[in-house]
Order: sequence, then C-alpha cells, then structure tokens
Amino acid sequence: MPSDWDYAFEMPDHPRAPRVARRVVRLVLEEHGERELVDQAELLASELIANSHRYAKGPANVRVKRIGARLRVSVWDGNPDLPSFGTAAVSGPGDEAGRGLGLVRLCAESYGGFAYGAGALGSGGGKVMWFELGDEGAWRGLG
Repeated sequence: MPSDWDYAFEMPDHPRAPRVARRVVRLVLEEHGERELVDQAELLASELIANSHRYAKGPANVRVKRIGARLRVSVWDGNPDLPSFGTAAVSGPGDEAGRGLGLVRLCAESYGGFAYGAGALGSGGGKVMWFELGDEGAWRGLG
C-alpha cells in the first residue's frame, strides 16, 4: 500500500489557473508513481478548479492527498454557494456548461462538498468540493 502524503497549493483568480492546477496535480501524482490515476485526477481536478474560477471571486486552494488506498483532491474557494452534483446525465454536445460536476459524479469513486459561513475554519466563509479515487483508477460509468 502506498505511503500517505499531502500537498496543498493556492491558485490565483486567473483564467490560466485551471490549466496550471492540472499540471501541478499531474506532477504530484507522477512524482509519487501514481501514473494510473493521473489522467482521471487531472480531469476531475480541472473541473472543480474551473468551477471555482468561474463562480467565486478570489483565489482557490487545492489539496491533493493520499490516505491509504484513496486519493483525495479538494478545492476550496470563497463562494459559499454549494452547487448540486445532480442526477441527470452529462450535458449534451451543444451545451456550453454543465459538464464538470457530471463528470465528477460519473468518474469519481466518491465525491461531495460542504459550505461554511464567515468565521468557520478561520476564514470569511466559502466551500470545499472534493472527490476521491482508489488504486484501481476505474472510470466508473464511462465504458
């Protein structure tokens, strides 16, 4: 079983933040020999970070953490509005939005989010969205 580790980094409120975050997630996983999880984690992390950039003002904090057989990626931002993962299928080809959380729902082994008010966790409020992947890196629901 892999050893536990934990990385956290802050992304500025910038249009390139999702792309930079994808590269950092990829680098962390490759450095730890987690190549089987790279593509899936990179895709899902970029969806959460892109949502943060689109709907929240200010920086986002990203955390990539290995706990036993699980990999958890979480994204914090200052917008306390918690989106719904929904139950509908992923958006159609002509839709310009709505795919991100659907992909997380379809591909992650577990996922969720929680909002908190001002003063909680030593901040002005916000939310954390997260997903987990296991060792097998299965792309649930896509094949």
